[in-house]
Amino acid sequence: MTHEFKEIIQSYQIAKQKGIPAVMATVVDVEGSSYRRPGVGMLILKNGKTVGAVSGGCVEKEVLRQSQSVFDTHIPKIMTYDGKYRLGCEGLLYILIEPFDIDDNGLQSIEQRLFSRIPFQINSIFSKEITQGSFMRSILTFHNGEKFSFYQSSGEVVPVLQEDEYESFEREMLPCFRLVIIGAEHDAEALCALSNATGWEVEVICSPNAPKELSDFPGATKIHALAPDSLEITHPDLQTAIVLMTHNFAKDLLYLQKLKDLRVAYIGLLGPARRREKLLSALIEYFPDLDDEFMEIIHGPAGLNLGAETPQEIAISIIAEILSVIRNQEPIPLQAKKGAIHDDPKRKKLDAI
Repeated sequence: MTHEFKEIIQSYQIAKQKGIPAVMATVVDVEGSSYRRPGVGMLILKNGKTVGAVSGGCVEKEVLRQSQSVFDTHIPKIMTYDGKYRLGCEGLLYILIEPFDIDDNGLQSIEQRLFSRIPFQINSIFSKEITQGSFMRSILTFHNGEKFSFYQSSGEVVPVLQEDEYESFEREMLPCFRLVIIGAEHDAEALCALSNATGWEVEVICSPNAPKELSDFPGATKIHALAPDSLEITHPDLQTAIVLMTHNFAKDLLYLQKLKDLRVAYIGLLGPARRREKLLSALIEYFPDLDDEFMEIIHGPAGLNLGAETPQEIAISIIAEILSVIRNQEPIPLQAKKGAIHDDPKRKKLDAI
């Protein structure tokens, strides 16, 4: 969800410069089934434009309609949307609609953390019984103790509320998921474009002997011309995946050697299983003390068995495998899954009681 929040912040900054008021709608709770889970948000501008979504498109018109009173009164409200008779999901959504008016200091702090890949928290305070009230708000908390409300009056201090006074929904905003593609052939272009469409930040590493421009990879945020001995992945974390696809065994081995000390979520190797075994055997020969943790994050051949043939289909299979790894899911057809599509932590807790 962080990439959606990042897009909202970027759009809000443009709107703020133009003096266009904004309101934020956030799904803070769901009872039953729904298209999206709690935490998704939608920015609504006074001119009627929106950024983001709280559902698949069926709820947004009602949110837009109910947001008008928040524009008029500057007082947050909680709206409920029962999809039982209007949707196929049969879920009850609780959506917090509040003014969105973050000052420049708050925006700068958010941008800094997004750029530096530093997590932060958002806590939304609301009530299902009281439909409107100034106590309702979402509060950003940074690790250094800084706090910013989505909105506050001039000179207002972010309120301190008792945990049991109202309901709250907390979520940690992890760094935007990032894919680093090492290789610059046409299949890398397909993987870049589809990963960007997924909402991931994409960086491309190309050879300095055949440098590429950012325009060669639509959707990429950065492109680096780096030889293996110069390779450096900034801010490596568990929100990062790497795919090696240079189509050159020697280069892949040299790049893999530079990755051996990183702890990321996924490293994918292009090519058949016998190529992977040769790569790993050569790597272990040079570095016999490689730990199991590093070896476990290597996936080769990269991708799920979807019968993929074209560069675009191969990209889909790789993205699907990365998703299954970072979401800790065993890929199966949804029709074969027992229970709900989305695992509900609250439902699991109730079942365990």
